[in-house]
Amino acid sequence: MNAQDEGQFLMTRTSRNPGSAGHMASGGGGTGVPGWLVLLLAVSTGLTVANLYYAQPLLSQLSAVFHIGEATAGALITVTQIGYVIGMLFLVPLGDRIEKRRLITILLSVTTVALVVAGLATNFPVLLVASLFSGATSVVAQILVPMAAGMAPDYSRGRVVGRVMSGLLTGILLSRTVSSLVSDVAGWRAVYLGSAALMAVLAVVLSRVLPRHAATTDLPYHHVLRSTVGFVRTHPVLLRRGLYQAAMFGAFSAFWTAISFVLTGPGYHYSAVGIAVFALVGAVGAAIAPLAGKWADHGLTRPVTGAAFAVAGISFAVAGFGQHHVIFLALAAILLDMAVQTSLITGQHAIYKLDPQARARINSAFIAIFFTGGAIGSAVGSLAYRAAGWSALCAFGGLLSAAALLYWLTERKTAPAQ
Repeated sequence: MNAQDEGQFLMTRTSRNPGSAGHMASGGGGTGVPGWLVLLLAVSTGLTVANLYYAQPLLSQLSAVFHIGEATAGALITVTQIGYVIGMLFLVPLGDRIEKRRLITILLSVTTVALVVAGLATNFPVLLVASLFSGATSVVAQILVPMAAGMAPDYSRGRVVGRVMSGLLTGILLSRTVSSLVSDVAGWRAVYLGSAALMAVLAVVLSRVLPRHAATTDLPYHHVLRSTVGFVRTHPVLLRRGLYQAAMFGAFSAFWTAISFVLTGPGYHYSAVGIAVFALVGAVGAAIAPLAGKWADHGLTRPVTGAAFAVAGISFAVAGFGQHHVIFLALAAILLDMAVQTSLITGQHAIYKLDPQARARINSAFIAIFFTGGAIGSAVGSLAYRAAGWSALCAFGGLLSAAALLYWLTERKTAPAQ
């Protein structure tokens, strides 16, 4: 059963069972996909992508435990994101080549082992290597999103993807809260070991509950990889959207990598619980995802994208001028998260139209491009903060947002609005 057949099957099953509307996720009626399945996909993406961010509020603690500097500790985030890019390039394209449920189960099993190694690490290099592997296999989130897009009919694809992606962003943001709280109660190792247990459970649940989603190509693996790169050349929209999000995610990663040092440093002296509460406030930004999907379904992709870049720039201005007031930092976090999420949803809405039979590969190229931006953003952000403080970090994030906005202004001249 291919993606389109499965989508038609799910629509037919839902239409034959009017009572199923009561089981839809909040606001999920009329999407053509059962609400329980949308909810499962959203939770699954959130749990898996959270593995990339558990370390962010732990950097100060890890710095003390392993006797390393702040910049070295920040490399943990960069390495994890590099692992994610590797996974996007070499593992996610297999979603078009291998039955997806089987691929997801294998990857989650490897993630479980990597997280156990991280939780038992006795030195920082071991933690780095384990994080590289856990980052690479946590790309399960980006196999599930194209699966959701394939299940949804054209008229509601933006809303379905938006709801699943709201789970992903919630996972990113709540991962910091959970990490802070768990480490405060049971230590940093419990964060990794607890996530390993969750991944093991998720592997079992998804292997039993997910519908079978057959491969859409029988190309050899090396041809699959080559075609993934080829899509970047043949689809200008894919490259443009990837670069948009690279700038946005670079700014996002820089902000959240440095903010833990700000809140634990002079002027705030926040505990792990304090950082957890701050991260929880930032999670409010996830609420924009379903709206962004709805706007995209109504043809507002281009103006909404430009507005997202402008809001991101404003968020760094707020963060820079209000660095001594936590309310302004929290407002900046909410605005930035909303902007990044909106840009991501509109971008995915655009690229999923390009080739329905190659969504995994197209998504692979898209995410690899922008996660490269995220890795660079976290690395440069750490260096900027160490060299010149929070003001330099905010200037860097503001420049990335401005660059995306300037590039967006050329869109009408070089390509149709997407």
